[in-house]
Amino acid sequence: MVLWLLGLIRRRAWRLLATSAGIGLSVALIAAIGAFLTSSKATMTARAIATVAVDWQIEVQQGSDPGAVLATARQTPGVATAMPVQFGRTTGFEAAIAGSTQSTGPGVVLGMPNGYRSAFPGEVRQLTGRSDGVLLAQQTAANLHAAPGDTIRIGRPGLPPVPVRVDGVIDLPQADSLFQKVGAPPQSQPSAPPDNVVLMPAERFDRLMGPIAAVDPAAITTQIHVQRNGELPHAPAAAYTAVVGAAHNLEAASAGAAVVGDNLAAALDAARSDAAYAQILFLFLGLPGAVLAALLTAAVAGSGALRRRREQALLRVRGFGTRRVVGLAALEAAVIGVLGGVLGVLVAAFVGQSAFGSTSFVAGTRSTLLWFGIAFVAGLAIAGTTVLLPTVRDLRGSSVVTARRQVDLVRSPLWMRLGLDIVCLVISLLVFRASSSNNYSLVLAPEGVPTISVSYWAFFGPALLWIGGALLLWRLVALALAHGRGVLTVLVRPLTGRLARTTAASMSRQRVPLVRSVVLLALAISFAVSTATFNATYRQQAEADAVLTNGADVTVTESPGVVVGPNAAATLATVPGVRRVEPLQHRLAYVGSDLQDFYGVRPDTIAGATALQDAYFAGGTARGLLQQLAQRPDSILVSDETVKDFQLAPGDLLRLRLQDSRTKSFRTVPFHYAGIVKEFPTAPRDSFFVANAAYVAKATGSDAIGSFLLDTGGKNQAAVAADVRRKLGDSAKVTDLTQVRAQVGSSLTSVDLAGLTRFELSFAVLIAAGAGGLVLALGLAERRRTFAIATVLGARRQQLRGLVLSEALAVLIGGLIGGALVAWALAGMLIKVLTGVFDPPPSTAAVPWPYLATTLVAAAAAIAVGALASARGSTRPAVEELREL
Repeated sequence: MVLWLLGLIRRRAWRLLATSAGIGLSVALIAAIGAFLTSSKATMTARAIATVAVDWQIEVQQGSDPGAVLATARQTPGVATAMPVQFGRTTGFEAAIAGSTQSTGPGVVLGMPNGYRSAFPGEVRQLTGRSDGVLLAQQTAANLHAAPGDTIRIGRPGLPPVPVRVDGVIDLPQADSLFQKVGAPPQSQPSAPPDNVVLMPAERFDRLMGPIAAVDPAAITTQIHVQRNGELPHAPAAAYTAVVGAAHNLEAASAGAAVVGDNLAAALDAARSDAAYAQILFLFLGLPGAVLAALLTAAVAGSGALRRRREQALLRVRGFGTRRVVGLAALEAAVIGVLGGVLGVLVAAFVGQSAFGSTSFVAGTRSTLLWFGIAFVAGLAIAGTTVLLPTVRDLRGSSVVTARRQVDLVRSPLWMRLGLDIVCLVISLLVFRASSSNNYSLVLAPEGVPTISVSYWAFFGPALLWIGGALLLWRLVALALAHGRGVLTVLVRPLTGRLARTTAASMSRQRVPLVRSVVLLALAISFAVSTATFNATYRQQAEADAVLTNGADVTVTESPGVVVGPNAAATLATVPGVRRVEPLQHRLAYVGSDLQDFYGVRPDTIAGATALQDAYFAGGTARGLLQQLAQRPDSILVSDETVKDFQLAPGDLLRLRLQDSRTKSFRTVPFHYAGIVKEFPTAPRDSFFVANAAYVAKATGSDAIGSFLLDTGGKNQAAVAADVRRKLGDSAKVTDLTQVRAQVGSSLTSVDLAGLTRFELSFAVLIAAGAGGLVLALGLAERRRTFAIATVLGARRQQLRGLVLSEALAVLIGGLIGGALVAWALAGMLIKVLTGVFDPPPSTAAVPWPYLATTLVAAAAAIAVGALASARGSTRPAVEELREL
């Protein structure tokens, strides 16, 4: 066995290294992507936790002792901080400033204990004035036209109002969760937080608002705000289960005195569906690459199958038994498997440091090491399957005479006779139609339910398409080589001259390695193209989601009650870096008894400041529907839900009620339904309208603008936003696209998918090069004896080079055409099946042409190098070549 091993190293070192490299690719893909999946889940959990300002809001029930609930909360395992916060309902606020009196509707006063802002830093953001004392929310300050130093009056239910002096103005970034209805189901939660909010120290709250409890006990409530520091599992689903269980334990311990508003569980609830999609992406993007690398290994090992059978036949002639021959094959498989496994693990570790980042990659070290171990075992299994298993099969099914044949008998495989390729494609189409239907959900994560459901059967569509496409390509290329000798002769004649007929016969007779090279190259190209297209489309739609949420590069949102006309755009246009400013009306309109958001736009210019895709509309393109708004000002775009609810047809008259700025009452304004709008910048995800701003201004007597969309050309968004804030002060809210990207990117895939993409696509290029060049070169190297005999029979060097180049061109052309067709179908299927990953769904796929060109050049270069090396070897002296063989 030692002698055999030394002989392999001395005589077959390059083949051993090539086979080990193929196994290393598989091991590296499995190890790195598996570890990426683990670290993805851990980082998603950490990101979800970081977005929560207050982990638990424990509401003390009426008649219960807040002190007892506070003590129970502080004794709960995993609780780091617990502080009481009091909520008082008011009848409204009033301010007399600069000779005019401003008043608001009902609001809320919060009593905050000392140290609250340092314990929960994400809950309150300071804008102007002092950070202690009486603090007005930004919107409340705008409604009252109040600033630090002014005096306002707080209306108290059943008691006279009390005056207080304003010390500062603040913003409440987590207002939605802060003012939630604790314990209520999602459908009964308030649609928006209160507009009017005042914060004051707890002692002052007790003095000013405490007496209300005697008149109206329900007007005063107490919450215990909790910050947890307990260790949580890395996976979001497991962390969600742990947090929900801890919250239920606290409610049980309080004996009904408290109800927990679990903000932390709500954040983890969203993250667990993201984790499920990360797992899906692992299967869609990683598993095909690992399978392809294994197929490449099998092809490299299979290229020497004839030689290996002849060597094993010689061993059997010299007295070796079956067990000893299998032992030698097992030794070769073990060497290849261990070498490839070690190489793959080292590459995966390097990738973890460079592509994914060491911090995120090593999160959950135990799971990462587990994936490394699984990948290493998979490498050994691939080695055994590609090297040892064929040996055992040959020993059982062939004689010594059969094994010493120089040319295999070519027979159609069983799958071809059964039509398995057609069956796979038909089933793939059926599965795709079912999994891409409107009512289909790939990931189902019911709110409040600790388990999620992933429909893995949807993977069969793309998987069967990949397999069926490869088998169909195998069939077509094999048929072309078997029955197209005449056409082949004509095609190769410019390269081989008088040897054209012999070249065509050689390609036809030994078509199996040639077909294998074509199919492997096609699979590699399809994998690279489909993966790159999916990743590019994902990045495109992630950016589109951010633009939809924010509206533009920078968005200025006016505070309620502040009336600003479109002429204010000229002031914003003077800020350095601003290329265009687009005003956008935002109103509320009644359709029947339903109140919906209403947006007035300038149809001729809105598309220049923000991104609008045809997928956002139905019943026409984005450009066509906007032109209709411009040509017929009373046209209106309606959400799909409203169209279904009111059974609208194009051209129908739609009477909406909008507030008239002169009478302050709602008046009926006629519109004509022109099309459906599914998504629109800054609009909510549910029902809303889009109409012509000039027509709305004329009908309501007001051209007031709700927000301004600022186009910076995609550059210096944060800096421009900072300049706009300094220019406007606290009169408006300014957001930029860089902030929104971080907010909407709840899944790790939107953050680390760039590293995964670089890793996947780099390996795809290597696999494409190996499938094209390496397999071809090794196959040609096994036929040196054929080239030597052809030389003895009179073939010239130019003709032998032409023979080699003919096969190389056949592999390149067949692989590129087949790979392009499979990739086109596979990319479209992936994007359609994974619609849940894209928000909003793409209208067209993004094609990364530079990467595709790089892949094609790499594959062509590898094939050229392999062919030229083989051509050079084919011109060696025939006697020397035959002596070595």
